[in-house]
Amino acid sequence: MANKIELVIFDCDGVVIDSEVLSARVLIDMLKDFNINIDMHYVQRHFLGCSFKSVSEKIATAFEVNLPHQFESDYRHTLVTMFAEHLQPTAGIKNILLNLNVPFCIATSSSLQRTQKALHAVKFDSLFTKIFTSEEVTLGKPAPDLFLHAANQMGVLPQNCLVIEDSSAGIQAAISANMQVMHYFGGQHLEKGVNHVHINFPEVALLDHWQSFFNSHPELKSKSLL
Repeated sequence: MANKIELVIFDCDGVVIDSEVLSARVLIDMLKDFNINIDMHYVQRHFLGCSFKSVSEKIATAFEVNLPHQFESDYRHTLVTMFAEHLQPTAGIKNILLNLNVPFCIATSSSLQRTQKALHAVKFDSLFTKIFTSEEVTLGKPAPDLFLHAANQMGVLPQNCLVIEDSSAGIQAAISANMQVMHYFGGQHLEKGVNHVHINFPEVALLDHWQSFFNSHPELKSKSLL
């Protein structure tokens, strides 16, 4: 029997906000200037859930191209503009956040500044008072450090945490942290193509839409909804 859940840890990009498809489009377009031609499926398989540092290292290895230092700041500037115009929360997530009966937080590979701007763009600023980022730990996902840091700061044992992730790196991090985990694949970036995350982790519970969340975990639903 699973341990009692006392904290829900949400990844941000692709889980709380439908940002991965926008991020991928910006990255794909900017890499063309370096004669690197990739598509959405490549991004999904190789970069999903990774920090920008990890992405740039993978690009250097795969394409023998070292991105200039300015690339990251240009990418983030373009992305913030894109977020302000087009970013939306994932469908149904707000209802979950408003009706959870346990504490929750964000643990993300993105920077704090980028995460705060993204949450502001979808008017979720007041919903997430606790945000933990890979900037706060030595090793990011797929290492367990970020999730363990979040649990420690929230005062909850790892085994009593439920992590909701969309990436292989994030799911591996949650498993390594000895936490319960669900694979959310309701984001736009996972609508088409092969679900590589599920192939890698077939034993992890799937969540295709937020409407199904309380069906899987009715004990986390506010009593007013019972």
